[in-house]
Amino acid sequence: MNLGGTTLNKTILSGRLTKDPETRYTQAAEPMAVSRYTLAVDRPGKKDGQQNADFISCVAFGKNGQFAEKYLKKGTKIIVEGHIQTGSFTNKEGKKVYTTDVVVDRQEFCEGKREEAHESATEPSDDFMAVPDAIQEELPFV
Repeated sequence: MNLGGTTLNKTILSGRLTKDPETRYTQAAEPMAVSRYTLAVDRPGKKDGQQNADFISCVAFGKNGQFAEKYLKKGTKIIVEGHIQTGSFTNKEGKKVYTTDVVVDRQEFCEGKREEAHESATEPSDDFMAVPDAIQEELPFV
């Protein structure tokens, strides 16, 4: 889609991390965090009575990468806003491998600690949560 010369590539996802983020730092003079994680995003409806999900690879750079490293963990429900990026590389066996990632522009929690602990026994909630106590000290507007 092209709107007045602007190309759109925007993705918004809501899901749970399948495992803790994997974070590495670049070897530049000022190292930058690069965090990778996978979101399990439920598909609408159920198949044979079971919920199906897509597993979406996400990569967060810089401050977003540091945030992921510090605050996100397996099972955390978040909303990610970003853009899709494709690429390719040749693996050790000489085969070309194609990649698709969501590059994270923004990420937010979807539930509070109490909801997260209670979530396994109830239906998922789509409500947004209040800012967790652990990060309120770091926010300039609290």
